[in-house]
Amino acid sequence: MSYKYVYLFSEGNGSMRELLGGKGANLAEMTNLGMPVPQGFTVTTEACTRYYEDGRQIAPEIQAEILEYLGKMEEIAGKKFGDAANPLLVSVRSGARASMPGMMDTILNLGLNDTVVEGLAKLTNNPRFAYDSYRRFIQMFSDVVMELPKSNFEKIIDEMKEAKGVKMDTELDADDMKAMVVRFKEYYKQEKGVDFPTDPKEQLMEAVRAVFRSWDNPRANVYRRLNDIPYSWGTAVNVQMMVFGNTGDTSGTGVAFTRNPATGEAKLFGEFLMNAQGEDVVAGIRTPQTIDQLKNVMPEVYEQFATTADRLEKHYRDMQDMEFTIENGKLYMLQTRNGKRTAAAALKIAVDLVDEGMITEEEAVMRVEPKQLDSLLHPQFEATALKAAKVIGKGLAASPGAACGRVVFTAEDAKEWDARGEKVILARLETSPEDIEGMNVAQGILTVRGGMTSHAAVVARGMGTCCVSGCGEIAMHEEEKYFELGGMTIREGDYISIDGSTGNIYGEAVPTVEATISGDFGRYMAWADAARTLKVYTNADTPRDAAQAVKFGAQGIGLCRTEHMFFEADRIKAIREMIVSETVEARKAALAKLLPFQQGDFEALYEVMQDRPVTIRYLDPPLHEFLPTKEEDIAEIAGELNITVEKLKQVIASLHEFNPMMGHRGCRLAVSYPEIAEMQTTAVINAAINVNKAHPEYKIVPEIMIPLVGERKELKYVKDVVTATADKLIADAGIEMTYKVGTMVEIPRAAVTADEIAKEAEFFSFGTNDLTQMTFGFSRDDAGKFLDSYYDAKIYESDPFAKLDQDGVGKLIKLAVRLGRETRPDIKLGICGEHGGDPSSIEFCHNAGLNYVSCSPFRVPIARLAAAQAAIKAKKA
Repeated sequence: MSYKYVYLFSEGNGSMRELLGGKGANLAEMTNLGMPVPQGFTVTTEACTRYYEDGRQIAPEIQAEILEYLGKMEEIAGKKFGDAANPLLVSVRSGARASMPGMMDTILNLGLNDTVVEGLAKLTNNPRFAYDSYRRFIQMFSDVVMELPKSNFEKIIDEMKEAKGVKMDTELDADDMKAMVVRFKEYYKQEKGVDFPTDPKEQLMEAVRAVFRSWDNPRANVYRRLNDIPYSWGTAVNVQMMVFGNTGDTSGTGVAFTRNPATGEAKLFGEFLMNAQGEDVVAGIRTPQTIDQLKNVMPEVYEQFATTADRLEKHYRDMQDMEFTIENGKLYMLQTRNGKRTAAAALKIAVDLVDEGMITEEEAVMRVEPKQLDSLLHPQFEATALKAAKVIGKGLAASPGAACGRVVFTAEDAKEWDARGEKVILARLETSPEDIEGMNVAQGILTVRGGMTSHAAVVARGMGTCCVSGCGEIAMHEEEKYFELGGMTIREGDYISIDGSTGNIYGEAVPTVEATISGDFGRYMAWADAARTLKVYTNADTPRDAAQAVKFGAQGIGLCRTEHMFFEADRIKAIREMIVSETVEARKAALAKLLPFQQGDFEALYEVMQDRPVTIRYLDPPLHEFLPTKEEDIAEIAGELNITVEKLKQVIASLHEFNPMMGHRGCRLAVSYPEIAEMQTTAVINAAINVNKAHPEYKIVPEIMIPLVGERKELKYVKDVVTATADKLIADAGIEMTYKVGTMVEIPRAAVTADEIAKEAEFFSFGTNDLTQMTFGFSRDDAGKFLDSYYDAKIYESDPFAKLDQDGVGKLIKLAVRLGRETRPDIKLGICGEHGGDPSSIEFCHNAGLNYVSCSPFRVPIARLAAAQAAIKAKKA
């Protein structure tokens, strides 16, 4: 038998999503359940894949099969395609296996032409209906298939209504509709240079081709990248017999949900319009009635619909989103699917379905998208205000939440305005570590440069602050304190609003509402925790971040970046003194000033974390990051350090590197200056001793992480400094205390020699930000400039810094896991890069056998849920 590319609804079922797409599989399932579904057929996702393989052509044998199934559909309907006496009209819809907004819009009434429309008018004895259906078809086909803007057709309608002196489409009569069809076809010919296609079979093939083409449109590509939907899946096409909601007052159309998609309340929610077609409800041209009013308009139809909706929810054991049409008093179900819902509704529905005995707790854990939890943890815009607000630009949605405030252009101004009680948004070309205090007080951060893992994005996510990064459309004038975007000039003090969940920027104040976590949240997350095996730690450098993470359920700190502690005003001077020192003694003297600060920081962290593990990474960035770059700052700091400007400039020049990412940083600093590792070890061990004395029940075991190791001897050199210092401090204190020394695996060489490195390291933490940079050979801060070209050329489907590259970087991690465990079976393994909060990367970590993932505090709930889902999936596999 030749390959099958087309299935009647009656030949499929709900388990065939991969082949028939979500819509096709659900139509087949409803047909099997004996529901009133207008019949039709589905052209499979494999036909779409073949279309692209064949150079965007529908193969002759697939076209022949489509026409063969059209014949079968004619037999089922008892009508004929293109026959004026008894015409079959169809709708054409796309349907990928994952629901994808932004894919091709529906085409209704396909099969109409000048002759068929006359037949339809006679048959229904309703010329207005026939010509209304025809003008709608011309409008949709022109817009969706031929890419003529819908708005130009709307203009023609408005002109005709104005000429007649009426306001509503429904006030136009049959003659008006006939005239409208003529106007529409004239406009089509004027734009396209050919007549509107009259052969229904040609119309059908063009529509199928348009659905396949829409799989690769820019909207669909962006949506797929954001939602991890592979390009290779393709979309199916559903061709379905038309039923008409616009034949008169006993017909109508509507959309409804079995539960409220915003709140999760268990009652029918939706709306309908009498004497209308599907797109009227969605387009908002007329104001629909709420679904409960259908009880008064058509009580029998309402009862039948309510029963059907209940049956569908019980069958799919989930909230359903349904489209229906009433044709002359008879109900038809056009589609059902698991309904999209807000995070609050998703939690409530999952918990309610467990309480109603419809699903198990494990099934409930699989029902909420981990990324959805973000919106429960951050402020959001007030819904009605957001609808009215105008988007003036768009950047990357780097850190979720909504922020509104007055624009400032420097970290100093942010602090100053905040002290006056003003809410501010910090706008910068890009942020750097010295902006940290300004970022800390800002409601939101907006940058022109930098990707999803730039400094601004990483720091903002750690703080739980809203951030939109990489908005290249902004013309930034930092010195003059204004920027231009979307035709507006935004000056210091002007209000703007940014949405870190969508990347949208608004040139006005849009009010926000605080995040609320309901009672269902704790109960639901307890089910997730019971299912997972991966531990979830946090990346935190301050007691505030650590406390926030513990509140969200973090079980430890997987990464404390000690350099973040050095940028505060009372410490930066000491670190600068250390950098300009020319002798070991002078360096040690400067480090001695830092010691009490470091020790105090670690004590505060241990107090918050109590008996939970805390992994402290030693100094990592190159030293030039602590020195000034602006002329006026150099002069001021030279004065503070009591050295000449010339001398400071010499130091800055000597620290200049062509590629700082691969330069004098990480463990290389401790090899050159062992006294840095001595000071940091003293701070860590003394802090643990002090907190253990105050709280003997904590039994703190310090974990010291040496960064950027690529060679065993290098690690041993630094580890020897650490152990000599730590052992002496513990002996002098006359106590017993254990500690661990491990490393961050972020250089490919460390991964491939992990068996050697594990001879020294008691734990590995995969620093996937740097490991990704080093493996791909490109910088995460510069990659944004060319990654779009790679997405367009289908070389990459997602940003490797946002979603772990499992084929390359993942292979290195798996190799390091295997080699490390061969040398040291009890080695503790985790990940602390940005990928630690990404659900698909967390699933990889679970399957690779890691012990924990570590992510920013506000991503902890997401990671807990993603880890639970990974464990449940692995159990079923």
